[in-house]
Amino acid sequence: MTLAEERAARSSPNHGDRRDGLRPDLVVLHFTAMATAELALDRLCDPVAEVSAHWLIARDGEVHSLVPEERRAWHAGAGSWCGQGDINSRSIGIELDNDGRSPFSEPLMSALEDLLPGVMARHGIGPGGVIGHSDMAPGRKVDPGGRFDWLRLVRRDLALWPDVDILSIKEEGPCDIGELDSLLTEIGYPGDAPHEDRLAAFRLRARPFFTGAADATDLARARAVLARLAEA
Repeated sequence: MTLAEERAARSSPNHGDRRDGLRPDLVVLHFTAMATAELALDRLCDPVAEVSAHWLIARDGEVHSLVPEERRAWHAGAGSWCGQGDINSRSIGIELDNDGRSPFSEPLMSALEDLLPGVMARHGIGPGGVIGHSDMAPGRKVDPGGRFDWLRLVRRDLALWPDVDILSIKEEGPCDIGELDSLLTEIGYPGDAPHEDRLAAFRLRARPFFTGAADATDLARARAVLARLAEA
């Protein structure tokens, strides 16, 4: 068996039954935060680590199926989205071979664009159901991070936001924190997470690398995101 065949044949033992009859209605995107895909494969397939994902995409574009999609992979951990917990039972997890600091490679992004439509079709998941790990676990997780090209997925109808119109919104003035927090909850962010963590998670997608107190631009972009979700 060649090295490529050996890698392709690997699978993870870290999975179980989906609980309470739940079925996937989300796709959760992660970065591996490791130096190589080989190291990530070792960890995701290690029973001691007790972590896994359904898919791993290497930076050279090679796609690895690690857990059958009907099974509950252990990728999301604590968190919620749209008021619903047990994300592992409700989702398909995709790990992306990226160290958390570098741009995502072109072969990886192309492979993700090829993989996602089939995953979404098999489970009836719409673009609004494709989220980042940081979205459902603000303050605890930051992946896939500010360098991930969400707009590229939006253009292929594989995610809902941010899009070019939302990213172009720039407004000045005070921010109604109460309204912003209500909008973030309606979008899906966990209502029990601190305001600062929810804002940081939202900005990873709608305003990458921007820091500081919430302002009118955050509020305007949150309104725009919610409007797009309502249209879907």
